[in-house]
Amino acid sequence: MSKVDSLEVSQLRLHEKDTGSADVQIALLTKRILELTQHLKKHTKDHSSRRGLLKLVADRRSLLDYLKRTASERYQAALEKLQLRK
Repeated sequence: MSKVDSLEVSQLRLHEKDTGSADVQIALLTKRILELTQHLKKHTKDHSSRRGLLKLVADRRSLLDYLKRTASERYQAALEKLQLRK
């Protein structure tokens, strides 16, 4: 089982119908980043996907910065559950 398969967006939802909070967006971006990373390991010359990956990473970084500024306990929970910091 890869890290992508084990990633559950529902772990970070604030309520049952939560689809747009920063926590959920970070989880969705992380899932997509991991998928693109696997793709680029196989297709090393796919530069347009690499550019998209860099954009996704920047977007996730912005959301993480926002969450750290506004709700540090949710920020820490997101880092733990998504295993973003070592």
